[in-house]
Amino acid sequence: MASKINGSEEKNRVFTLDTKSIGEVKIADDVVSSIAVLAAREVEGFDDMAGNTTRLMNAVKAKQPKGVRVDVVNNMVRVDLVARLKYGYNVRETSAKLQEKIKSAIETMTGLDVTNVNIRIAGVNTEDRA
Repeated sequence: MASKINGSEEKNRVFTLDTKSIGEVKIADDVVSSIAVLAAREVEGFDDMAGNTTRLMNAVKAKQPKGVRVDVVNNMVRVDLVARLKYGYNVRETSAKLQEKIKSAIETMTGLDVTNVNIRIAGVNTEDRA
């Protein structure tokens, strides 16, 4: 399967976790991407990625959701996330919370080391304002 971010196409990759178990544990990049998206949704002030909530939920079900890119090399993870924030939230604070939440979720769920979580704010949602 191929995935797209910012118009470029890339093959979905699978990587093997270094475990001392009976067999191998393999995780696809899109699983790590989904963890990043779900973690971002838990941050107050985060609105969506490259579209509305319906598209975000569909992205979680799809391979490498639009608006997030994950690179895993030697059990080290780099995440690039394009986000829209809710109006009224501090951009710097919300971005820092996104970085911490995403890093923590990926490390806790996969055991991988997250080296970078890069956030690009693509817009602010003003729809809820009266």
